[in-house]
Amino acid sequence: MSLRDLTAAEQVAALAAGKVTSLELVDAHLAAVASDEVGAFLAVDPDRARARAREIDALPERPPLGGVPIGIKDALSTRDLVTTAGSRMLEGFRPVYTATCVQRLEDAGAIVVGKTNMDEFAMGSSTENSAYHPTRNPWDHTRVPGGSSGGSAAAVAQRQVPWSLGSDTGGSIRQPAALCGIVGMKPTYGAISRYGLIAFASSLDQVGPFARTVRDAALLLRHMVGRDPMDSTSLDMPEAIALPVASDLRGLRVGVVDELMGEGVEPGVRDAVGYALRMVEALGGTVVPVSLPTTPLGLATYYVLAPAECSSNLARFDGVRYGPVVDDDTLLDQYERTRGELFGPEVRRRIMLGTFALASGYYDQYYGRAQRVRTLIVREFSAAFDQVDLLASPTSPTVAFPLGARTADPYSMYLADVCTIPVSLAGLPAISIPCGLSGGLPVGLQLAGPAFSENRLLGAAHALEQALAFDTLPPGLVT
Repeated sequence: MSLRDLTAAEQVAALAAGKVTSLELVDAHLAAVASDEVGAFLAVDPDRARARAREIDALPERPPLGGVPIGIKDALSTRDLVTTAGSRMLEGFRPVYTATCVQRLEDAGAIVVGKTNMDEFAMGSSTENSAYHPTRNPWDHTRVPGGSSGGSAAAVAQRQVPWSLGSDTGGSIRQPAALCGIVGMKPTYGAISRYGLIAFASSLDQVGPFARTVRDAALLLRHMVGRDPMDSTSLDMPEAIALPVASDLRGLRVGVVDELMGEGVEPGVRDAVGYALRMVEALGGTVVPVSLPTTPLGLATYYVLAPAECSSNLARFDGVRYGPVVDDDTLLDQYERTRGELFGPEVRRRIMLGTFALASGYYDQYYGRAQRVRTLIVREFSAAFDQVDLLASPTSPTVAFPLGARTADPYSMYLADVCTIPVSLAGLPAISIPCGLSGGLPVGLQLAGPAFSENRLLGAAHALEQALAFDTLPPGLVT
């Protein structure tokens, strides 16, 4: 067994037992990154990673994460390490500070080996909107890994790193986790500081982990959560994140969302999710149908609210505050040479949609109405959790689709997040675990819970993961 076959928790244990050094782990994973076949990374700093590994190896006592390598989505600021958000607008940009969640992981002993590819400014569902190159799915290099955190998901599935960080606005952790056959979690909104995360939609953005196992995801999560004075929306967790040990689901009530199991869900995806739900019952849980009538409005609601917020957040990228400085006669000329040329088509599309929705003549008709629908969605979830402990659905209605198949059809691309968006609008925690294959490609099961139910989610997902025994190694991958 190679070092890369070890889960993150196993690597931490091996380090603690003196069976391996952090430098050996870093070298093994850097070798995999150097022969990157899927385009998962945008920037790598081997010297920095090796220097940090040597520092940790020399400590008299190892930190909690031991010196295990990690990949970081390029939307998270890393001091002196290039951070572009997948955009030409920030090409070569080196932040002067590190995002709080990344700093907490580094303090706990994680070693950043590089920045992973993403859809530009987190706008996309396939990582084809990266200004630099698309990322390929490790299970089939002709298909997408999902997005916008596709680089982070692919890096873990390809075993270039044992875990990574992504950001989730409407499904950008859970959907690529499903398409790449790994675990991805979006915590409760506010559970993890957003300080240092390049904003897309501030009321929706949330950082979270990718890993090959639920236990690894919990291990990473426990070192990131908590209040941060630099982020006024961050919150203290009511209880510490525990490493899951549950082996059954006795007494757990799982509601299956009717509106997310019907039209638009591929038969193979429905079959794999159905098998996982039967496994819930085999482990002692109860599965009941649940209706969330407003859920079908989630997609339209999201594509009013998120673009509205992005049109405001991205105003700072103007060649004055951020972006390359150009010398033009007028401010309009400057904007045309920065915002007009350096933003990709999807970013420009969403800025224009958002600006229109916020215009004085349309604000109530679009933005105001979308906020009211969001409130209805929140209330429906709250009512559902009076009846059940968790909600289940497919993570993605389809398996990974071919590269280029949806680039000319934005609406078709947006539908990739139809199952994940309602949970994001409600600010609730959710996790995606692989539950089977359809046509040889991974299918994800999404479990969602009430606010701050992370431990319940992780425990249920862990028990189900053990029973499903999904093999996360992509076919043909040699480690």
